[in-house]
Amino acid sequence: MDRKVQINQDIDRIELFGNFDANLDLVREATGVDIFQRDDDVILKTREELTSEEAEKAMDLAQSILEEFANILAAGEGLGKQKAAYVISLKKEGLSYKESNISKDVICFTHKGKPLKPKTLGQKEYVESIRKNDIVFGIGPAGTGKTYIAVAMAINAFKSKEVQKIILARPAVEAGERLGFLPGDLQDKVDPYLRPLYDALYDVLGRDAALRLKEKEVIEVVPLAYMRGRTLDNSFIILDEAQNTTREQMKMFLTRMGFGSKVVVTGDITQIDLPRGKKSGLVEAARVLKEVDGIRFCHLKDTDVVRHELVRRIINAYDSYYKKYPDEVEE
Repeated sequence: MDRKVQINQDIDRIELFGNFDANLDLVREATGVDIFQRDDDVILKTREELTSEEAEKAMDLAQSILEEFANILAAGEGLGKQKAAYVISLKKEGLSYKESNISKDVICFTHKGKPLKPKTLGQKEYVESIRKNDIVFGIGPAGTGKTYIAVAMAINAFKSKEVQKIILARPAVEAGERLGFLPGDLQDKVDPYLRPLYDALYDVLGRDAALRLKEKEVIEVVPLAYMRGRTLDNSFIILDEAQNTTREQMKMFLTRMGFGSKVVVTGDITQIDLPRGKKSGLVEAARVLKEVDGIRFCHLKDTDVVRHELVRRIINAYDSYYKKYPDEVEE
């Protein structure tokens, strides 16, 4: 069964189809529909073994995906392979990338003037949750932008004078005697564990501006242990890698919050590095605090991964393996 699809002639076919037809390959993989161009038309062709009903359904999906691609390009946005894959995943769920207005929500601008925007519906929900709630937990796999978005939101809040200070904390699980042989003071020893937070700061603010604010103690990047005994008012506080906090550390951290402050806790509960027998504070918090007003839990998924496509496949492979062999999770 064949179907002819009209695509606006102003749409660049190379951008639409992707380099070496990479976008079309994704559509074929998702729908089972072959796609090729004949003169100015795009032709859809289904496999012969499909029933007429199956063929119609497959072509409807393929056509709606191609039309969504064309709408994105017509709006002046890019359409890389990663975005194309995400558009397809939304279409398979009956959702539309364009109608969701994902790309219209600007978090802030980097020091180079580049707008930072959520790239997925999950990220958009995460951003909106941070805006509307005083405590937000961002839980999800690697590559979903949990930390980067939180840092961008913190910088935006500081620039808007909503807060006077930004505090970025991380549990340094190996920051005790295992690092004792390293040169320098305690800050020098734990800095390697705080590097991802520095990287996000430098990317958004620029290295020089970030270091100036750090010298003025407007921005603090500290191990979680440094938080004990403090009360933090008018601050944007981020706890990263929270899956590696103990239950005692998590309670300690959350109770540091003062007036006019906002807290974002990020973590991936599939990558817990605590010693055997220690319970994750993040896992416990998700159970204990889920019904508390003013606290929001955002669960990002593999479809929100914005790194290399292989990252999403790796995450899915591990999830499938551990569902099949649950006894091996603790080994």
